[in-house]
Amino acid sequence: MVVCGDDGLAHRLAAELRGVYREQVVLVVPPSRLTPPQPMAGRARAASAALFGRMVTAVNRGTGGSDDTLVPDERLMEAAEPTEAVLADAGVDRAAALALVYDDDETNIRAALTARRLNPRLRLVLRLYNRRLGQHIEELLDQAAELAGGSAAGRGGHGADIATTVLSDADTTAPALVATALVGTSKVVDAEGLLLRAVERRPPRPGEVADPGLCTLALLSATSNDPAGAEGSEDSGDGPQMLPDAEAVAAATGRGTVVLEQVSYSGPPLPARRTGVMPFASLFSARLRWSLAGLVAAVVALAVALIVVTDDHPLHAIYITLLDLFAINEPAIGAPTGQQILQLLSGLVGLLLLPVLLAAVLEALGTFRTASALRKPPRGLSGHVVLLGLGKIGTRVLTRLREQDIPVVCVEADPEARGMAVARRLRVPVVVGDVTQEGVLESAKIHRADALLALTSIDTTNLEAVLYARSVRPDLRAVLRLYDDDFAKAVYRTLRTAHPAALTRSRSVSHLAAPAFAGAMMGRQILGAIPVERRVLLFAAVVVDGHPQLEGRTVAEAFRPGAWRVLALDTAARGDHTGTEPPGSGLVWDLPHTYVLQTGDRVVLAATRRGLAELLGRRTRSTR
Repeated sequence: MVVCGDDGLAHRLAAELRGVYREQVVLVVPPSRLTPPQPMAGRARAASAALFGRMVTAVNRGTGGSDDTLVPDERLMEAAEPTEAVLADAGVDRAAALALVYDDDETNIRAALTARRLNPRLRLVLRLYNRRLGQHIEELLDQAAELAGGSAAGRGGHGADIATTVLSDADTTAPALVATALVGTSKVVDAEGLLLRAVERRPPRPGEVADPGLCTLALLSATSNDPAGAEGSEDSGDGPQMLPDAEAVAAATGRGTVVLEQVSYSGPPLPARRTGVMPFASLFSARLRWSLAGLVAAVVALAVALIVVTDDHPLHAIYITLLDLFAINEPAIGAPTGQQILQLLSGLVGLLLLPVLLAAVLEALGTFRTASALRKPPRGLSGHVVLLGLGKIGTRVLTRLREQDIPVVCVEADPEARGMAVARRLRVPVVVGDVTQEGVLESAKIHRADALLALTSIDTTNLEAVLYARSVRPDLRAVLRLYDDDFAKAVYRTLRTAHPAALTRSRSVSHLAAPAFAGAMMGRQILGAIPVERRVLLFAAVVVDGHPQLEGRTVAEAFRPGAWRVLALDTAARGDHTGTEPPGSGLVWDLPHTYVLQTGDRVVLAATRRGLAELLGRRTRSTR
């Protein structure tokens, strides 16, 4: 396996392939970048390191350190860019898979085209933020592999092998970050249009019967509800129990669970979704609408009075009234006194109509001018999510939140940030300002919010925002995006100790994204990943052909506690089993335990990282 990148995702992915899948890895990084770069100012990072240095040492004592550490046996190469010579030196022509996870889309595309020419049989995994471009690149590279005789079906592997996979770390991590905006402590996975959530439930009280949901995915560690306890890590022996069987669930008294159930939103009611056509009422203010209504009532009253005085036809009376109103009628000289008075009153109403019409025109023009501008948070807004940062991750999270009709208020310091256009299109309120400045979070109505998502690219900014929000709302649900996983664990444990009644999660993007990238390199389609304490549970689509652990077995027999569990059958995929298509709408989630998995079936399963590696059948290689 060859991994090329310039940030922490490359290092985490290399460690994932080496430590979980036992693969031989060649890591290509820029010169003097053998340690992951820090996406923040040097002074800010130094300050945070000084603040939490002792704490990180304390909380990690006895745990063996982070599993992000590169093993000595891995081959490291320094190269400014992944040129053809660099890729050849890394052994791309002999490699089984290549991951290009540079932060720049153009660099990844250029290197992918070069690698496909060097090795048409190479499995490619690209990190691209532009999803539409990624689809075209995926089709182009697959077509090039097929024309060169190196299609996925001819590589000697299972039909589920994927020639080219385009992933985005933003799309991969967004569901886990969005989860805290839902009711309860939930983790969300999107199985191709069917949005599910894994709900973290507290231990049932004596006499209560816990709802099992669709199935139990994990038993939380015994210390998960203890503020002084430590979340179980991937290598710790006292961590959560993943994919337990029925006996383990029944015997687990006093432990929380993570169960799978269909997602639902039960927050405050939201207004109807606006269409592309602007409502007429939004053009004018309430005061102006009342003024227009009063003038219409005056015109009707004058027309009725004219009918009474002159005994004229109603339509002709209204016509004469409008002529008088706009001062284009002849003076009523010689007419009855009542008609003359009505003409004078109509002229007076016409004078009042002119400024009202002018105000309506100006207000409508102003409404059209500001339609594309950023909205401000409504005065009475409450029960919303405050989202800090509209970069790559923040933009994807914003889109996910609005797809679920969750009210959001964004805070962004850069008016030209990537997600500003998305916020305008979705008509989401945005506060432009530095979140570390006084009054910015108050403008976002933080005191009435349900959750805070701190997703800027600066660790100390996220930490400062959460600490300030805690001082305003001690029970506020908060999620921090932190670069370093050790730093994230230290912050999480400290905040949990200081605020045991509040929900706090600190997540490393590379920690959440690496399992999906690693699974794609192994030739499996990863639908999503959810964090369970310090571990990760994967949802994958697998064709049962060639897997003796699945093929010809019942659903109950195919279940391997602690490794994998079949969740659903994709009935819409029958007859086309290349493995490159996502599961369709024919997902059957209530499979009977006696159903026999047949050749050609494609299933959606939940698996641990090591369980998926064992299922792939590539762990026979001894550790170097």
